[in-house]
Amino acid sequence: MLARVTLSRRLLLLTTGCVVLGVGVALLLAADLGSDGFSTLVNGLARASGLPFVVANLVVSVDFLLLAAGRRLLPGVGTVVQVVVVGLVVSVLLPVVVTPSSYAGRGLLLVAALPVLALGIAAYLAGHLGAGPIESAALAWDPPVPFRWSYGAAQGASALVGWLLGGTVGVGTVAVVLLLGPLVDLAGRALRLDVHQPRAGDDVVTG
Repeated sequence: MLARVTLSRRLLLLTTGCVVLGVGVALLLAADLGSDGFSTLVNGLARASGLPFVVANLVVSVDFLLLAAGRRLLPGVGTVVQVVVVGLVVSVLLPVVVTPSSYAGRGLLLVAALPVLALGIAAYLAGHLGAGPIESAALAWDPPVPFRWSYGAAQGASALVGWLLGGTVGVGTVAVVLLLGPLVDLAGRALRLDVHQPRAGDDVVTG
């Protein structure tokens, strides 16, 4: 049973976290040093299959959610909110966040993106209303594998398969694979946020 928390606070954590996550994604993309593993997999599948990016994204998302469902971690309203809100925030910010001309500037943008991503993920997951596809796949294996490592494994496997299919990777991809899971764990511990999601058969108590 997850800790008692009001529904209004859960909704606030979900929406605010997704907005912050969208800001982090926009910064990561603007740095132009490689995207996260999930996006690399989607891009690689789209290139290899000829599918439109949106269709490839749907295929990969459903596969990850089915993998999580096999371990009793089901999607929820947060799964949909994450996809919609993050997409909207990124679409608004990308046209106005300029990619620096120097590698040093792009590196600083990447460094800034990582803690923002971590805070957004920790906050929206703490709403306990459902996780996005890649987070679901990672959380489905915690336990036995702690999220800080299962998330990196999920991102790393996605990046590798995406690269083999023709997707591009970069230093930003490596940074996400190695650092984002531990950073999410650190943010959750610092702010006392539980990122774990209820599984089928579990109870969530709200006040």
